[in-house]
Amino acid sequence: MRALGAVVLSLALVGCATAPPPAPACPAGQEYRHTAQLFFGRNVGDKAGVSEADFRRFVDEELTPRFPDGLTVMDGGGQWRGEENRLIREASKVVLIVLPKGRDASGRVEAVRSAYKSRFRQDSVLLVTQAACVSF
Repeated sequence: MRALGAVVLSLALVGCATAPPPAPACPAGQEYRHTAQLFFGRNVGDKAGVSEADFRRFVDEELTPRFPDGLTVMDGGGQWRGEENRLIREASKVVLIVLPKGRDASGRVEAVRSAYKSRFRQDSVLLVTQAACVSF
């Protein structure tokens, strides 16, 4: 009997682990979507950072073609503990995108992150995704 209980419990846990979270109930006039916030650091080693013109060119060449329906770019500033527990501050750009429906949105986000890291020799581009109710 104990073995049967363990099997039932295991199957229940597996079912919970694979079930996607339910979509929120959106108010009338809004629809369920996901958003992505990308945080682009602008320091580049010992050289001058990513300029406004450099970032605008990146938006025009990498972001806009992948997300032609629109996005928002904001100035930001970040900080973290670097080597030897030293506080590092860095100017950044924050890009907010309401992701289009479809399976390829996450691939496009990852392509943008990879392009920025490669072009500007960055270790990472922070990504935060959220479920949201949106209205256009």
